[in-house]
Parts: sequence; structure tokens; C-alpha cells
Amino acid sequence: MQAVILAAGKSTRTYPLTLTRPKPLLKVANKAILEYNIDALQNIADEIIIVVGYKKEMIMDFIKKKHDKLNVRFIEQKEQLGTGHAVSMLKDKIKGRFILLMGDNVYSKEDVKAIIKHKYSILVNRVKNPELFGVVKERNGLLFDIIEKPKEFVSDLASCALYSFDRGIFDALEKVKKSERGEYEITDAIKGILLKEKVYCIKSKSCFQISFPWDLLATDNTIRKGKNAIGKNSKINGNVKNSTIGNNCIINGNVKNSIIMDNATIEKNSVVEDTIIGENVRFSGKIISKNNAYSIVKNRKIMIGKAGAIIGDNVNVNNAVIEPGCKIWPNQKISREIKNDVQ
Repeated sequence: MQAVILAAGKSTRTYPLTLTRPKPLLKVANKAILEYNIDALQNIADEIIIVVGYKKEMIMDFIKKKHDKLNVRFIEQKEQLGTGHAVSMLKDKIKGRFILLMGDNVYSKEDVKAIIKHKYSILVNRVKNPELFGVVKERNGLLFDIIEKPKEFVSDLASCALYSFDRGIFDALEKVKKSERGEYEITDAIKGILLKEKVYCIKSKSCFQISFPWDLLATDNTIRKGKNAIGKNSKINGNVKNSTIGNNCIINGNVKNSIIMDNATIEKNSVVEDTIIGENVRFSGKIISKNNAYSIVKNRKIMIGKAGAIIGDNVNVNNAVIEPGCKIWPNQKISREIKNDVQ
């Protein structure tokens, strides 16, 4: 069986972390999202096709270094015209039944095995923010409607964007028109399939859907089961609790409920809580989390609950206090208090 991983998008909602890398290469528990998904496909898919676009070289280099013996090939999506468009490009590459998954969610082998029991199936899960997903309506385990990112509440049962298809999906895709978002949606093709075929809804046992940076923190914590994950060659002289520390880090301060990426330094007496700190960051100061934090995403205020800050790669923070919910863009030097309306 073949598998297709869609990994072409920019993922602006996870800025600033994805300004310097594609989202599938973000790490949880010191392991890239893409790595989890390739592991989930092992001994199930005999060929993996990865659709690339944004920062494609980074994904291709990652596969070359980590999985040079796997049967992997790349297809470039030069224009970001949606998931339906990405799949339609593969018509001449797909032989029969195949698995389709997104490169920026974390899937389990258990769910992949469950999804392939049917010719057509979709992995689903209940979510708190269905407006961000393809929302599913089902009866007796069968799909009867799917609405892409509805503006009004329809259901809290969302697609996890893991599918089992066969070549019939390409006939359906030929009839799909651009959505209001200006994209060709795979969900519209699935509606076409519903006219002729049964599509089974498979309840997920373990799927992590990562829409925003703080989803990365929640996923990281769940996978680690509350224990620390410490990378290679890292030196811990301070206090680390319930956190992931990347490779080649120096931790002299206090880190709690956080992700510290590779080659970062947390200076003595610094405090970092519920925060993501990017690669090659030197941090001296304080990020104290609070329960009612919010963040600004695409000019919208979004409540995120208990959170600290998100700091991009190559930032130098010198004795600064950063307010919860702040996002610091890469390559900056910070030496003052940062409020939540400043990036």
C-alpha cells in the first residue's frame, strides 16, 4: 500500500516557530512530527510520497539523513491551492488503495491500522475548537456530511485528516471547485465519494492535532507522560521540571512545563514556564505563565488558558521580563519588558 504525506504548507498559525522551518519538522519530546508519522507507516506502507512546498529542502534533507533506505519520493506543490489540489497532482503516481495523512499532525500506528480496514474511511476525534477543522457528521459509524472549517457550530466531531482512499478519489477531485478560501478542499471530494460509496468514521485512539504553538506544548507533555526528555550533550545545572530539553543545551536557570529547542542556553536565575524557546536562543530573564493568557494570531485575540511565551530561533534575551502570550520573532535582541501587543 502507498501512503501520501501532505507537507507543503507554511502554517502561519504556528509562527514564529515555522518562520524558520516547516511545521512537520517541529519536535515533540525531541522527535520531529514527521518522524512520528513515518514510524506509524512502517510495515504498512511500501512507498511514501511526500508532497512538499514551503522550505522543501529542509524536509528532503531530513529524510535523506534519517531515512535514506526508505522508499520515499517527493512531489512539489508549487502553488498552495489546498489539500484537494495537492492530492490531485498524484493521479499518475497512485496505483490503487492508499493512505492520506497530514504532515503536521501526530498519528499513531494503531490509528493507521484501523483506518486501512475499509476502502474509504476517515479518522475522527472530538475537539474544543471545531471551527479550525473539517467537521464531521456521522450516523452509526458512517459519514454523511463533512464541512470544512464551518463559521457556525455544526458538531464537535472533527476530521483528524487521516484517510483511506482508492483511485476513486481522483474522479471526485475533478469535480471539485475552489472553496470560499480560494482552495480545492479534499473534504469536497469526500462529499463526492459519499454519493456512491460508504465512508467509515474511525474514532481515534491517539491523534494530536497541532494548530497553534501551544498545541505543541500539550502534545509534548502527553507524549512524555509528565517526565523530562533531555537531548544529547545537554548540561543541566539548574532545575528542569516536566519539560523537553533539546540537544546541546545549557540550562542554568529554572524551566517548567516547557520546550527548549536545540543549542539554547537558559542563564542562571532565569525562569521559564509553559513556554517554547527556539533553537540557538540565549535567554536571561523571566517568563511567568498565567492561567488566563491570550495570544494574537492573524490579528485575532485567542484565549489559550495557562501559557507562557513563544520565542523563535536565534533570539538573544538579556535580563528581560516577557508577558504570557507573547510571541517573539526570530533573530531579535531583547533587553526590555515585552508586552503581549509586541512581537
